[in-house]
Amino acid sequence: MSRVFAVVVAHPDDEAFSWAGTVALHADDSDFRFILIHATHGEAGDIRPGFAATPATLGRIRQAESEAAWQAVGRTPDRHEWLGYPDGSLAEVPAPELTGRIHEVLDAEKPDVVATFGPDGITGHPDHITVGACTDAAFAELAQAEGRGFKRLLHHVLPQSIFDRWQQQRRDLDLPVFDPTKMYHGRGVPDEQVHLIVDCRSVASRIVAGILQHQSQLHVMADQPVNEHRLARIVSWEWATIAWPPTTEMELPLTDVFEFL
Repeated sequence: MSRVFAVVVAHPDDEAFSWAGTVALHADDSDFRFILIHATHGEAGDIRPGFAATPATLGRIRQAESEAAWQAVGRTPDRHEWLGYPDGSLAEVPAPELTGRIHEVLDAEKPDVVATFGPDGITGHPDHITVGACTDAAFAELAQAEGRGFKRLLHHVLPQSIFDRWQQQRRDLDLPVFDPTKMYHGRGVPDEQVHLIVDCRSVASRIVAGILQHQSQLHVMADQPVNEHRLARIVSWEWATIAWPPTTEMELPLTDVFEFL
């Protein structure tokens, strides 16, 4: 019996900072199956100055970057679905339609663990929030049915204490700080809401190798010029809230997405 992990996100680089470490940690497990769903091709993304792309070609380029990134991480998805909705407009897609598309893939794969965005979308991005809400809805429908899978629903988050530490480091380095009241800016959640802390230090170099494949978006993913050592420290941990099941009787925080399943 395989252990199936499904990640549902909006854009081709959303998972690069969230779940690449967990995938790398389980890359060589014979019973590990990895499912990845992208709601869009990311065609509305900001194009790095001097990069050979146009709005008409960016979606295809970002899809190829995503595929190259997972090769660099060392574990490509066993199933990779591109739903093809317009980037930046997921909130305009009827929720039952998007929920249904996600439901279809998850129902076929019966993942043990599903990971997506929480209500904050990490950066307040409407696409992140929308895909997270629709994934939650699909999971809730499927978790009610008898049978295998759907044991845990995770929301990727950033602990407030870590966010505050990073903000101070950015001030010390004379880098722009984030404004959590603004869209596209990072934000934290109270530390007591963090139920999963994954130590990714042993695979941090692989996570960074994957991030570096997103060349069209690297200027918005990392401070320029890219400091790979600092980037490795940033991606050395992954955090999540357990959205389901209730955590009242669990020993927290967990250290792996499959722990106690």
